[in-house]
Amino acid sequence: MNNILRLTARCLQSGHHRASQSHAWARLMCSTAGIQKNLEEMVKKDKVVVFMKGTPAQPLCGFSNAVVQILRMHGVDAYASYNVLDDQDIRQGIKTFSNWPTIPQVFFNGEFVGGCDILLQMHQSGDLVEELQKLGIRSALLDKEKES
Repeated sequence: MNNILRLTARCLQSGHHRASQSHAWARLMCSTAGIQKNLEEMVKKDKVVVFMKGTPAQPLCGFSNAVVQILRMHGVDAYASYNVLDDQDIRQGIKTFSNWPTIPQVFFNGEFVGGCDILLQMHQSGDLVEELQKLGIRSALLDKEKES
């Protein structure tokens, strides 16, 4: 076990994500660390990031569709989305990364916001308008209120 920990630590320190074949656990740990690093970069790359089943144009589950519809109501069309059905490493890795067991997952400025239920609550309470403002995004719902 100490060998595995040492190899994993060495792998992480060196930035290499490969280890010898005889050390499968070390490879797994390095691979997991690599996925987590990639996920960290993915969530920080854009102001709004959604990990979902399907795409915004074609959500493949009701919860993912609800997140897309909520963002659409607020006029948030420019956001990064990742279809977790395309990559099992991302599908499992994002759950570990956020410590949240379900998909979809929403991130604002690299920070985990929550899933469909949290985004819906934020929308219903008005908190989503405020959070979007912090990102420099004006909610389309503010314009609809003015028209009324």
